[in-house]
Amino acid sequence: MTIEVAILISCVSLAFALYQGITGNKRTQRAENMKDAGAMTTVIVKLENIGASLIEIHSEMKGLQLETRNLLERLIKAEESLKAAWRKLDNMA
Repeated sequence: MTIEVAILISCVSLAFALYQGITGNKRTQRAENMKDAGAMTTVIVKLENIGASLIEIHSEMKGLQLETRNLLERLIKAEESLKAAWRKLDNMA
């Protein structure tokens, strides 16, 4: 009878140890999942900020291209005007 009680106590202890191990493992896994989710959220927010910055830079570049095009047109007109003025001066002399 004492051997049966010892075996019963051993089986109950083994079952309790397995239960504690499994629940501890699940708890640890949940904590890791929450930590990973927090890290992923941080990465996503940073990527969204980078995307917004890229859109802003793109719009600024379009504005600079337009401004450069306008300045180039003004420069061409000024050069043409200067050539015409030099021709008039040459013809007067």
